[in-house]
Amino acid sequence: MGRDEGEDVESLDDTLASEVRVAVGRLARRLRQERPAHELGLTRMSVLSRLHRLGPASPKELAGQEGVQPQTMTRTLAGLEDAGLVARTSHPTDGRQSIISITEAGRELLRSDRRQRDAWLARAIEKRLSPVEQDFLRASARLLSLLAEPDPSVLEDPVHPGWPSGSG
Repeated sequence: MGRDEGEDVESLDDTLASEVRVAVGRLARRLRQERPAHELGLTRMSVLSRLHRLGPASPKELAGQEGVQPQTMTRTLAGLEDAGLVARTSHPTDGRQSIISITEAGRELLRSDRRQRDAWLARAIEKRLSPVEQDFLRASARLLSLLAEPDPSVLEDPVHPGWPSGSG
């Protein structure tokens, strides 16, 4: 019995998705290995990066965005605050809350971290890829960025629009 054309397309799509997932995961792990030697860890670096990108936030907002318990975020922020990488100020309208923002030292740590990883990646690209492959990678990077953007329609069941995938 042969497979119909729809199954072949689905199989190819699944294979492509798997290849992209594996390649992106391997590159992400490799870039983490190129991090400068500091003792912050991924969670603290993630919080610093989020504060840099999105601006000041309350500890509760940060916990929700990072998907951790508020108590965990309290410990994370205490370590960042002790290191002088974040600052805490009073909430402008609710005295019970505080607002956390990144300090200049925190921004410099992020810049240093990114410079080191970018330098490794630039060397790897130049050493391992031809100019044509580099152009292809540039276009692929734009496509990967597009895939990384939130798009709820990707999760919809094509047979039942508006339903989550797999619910039909």
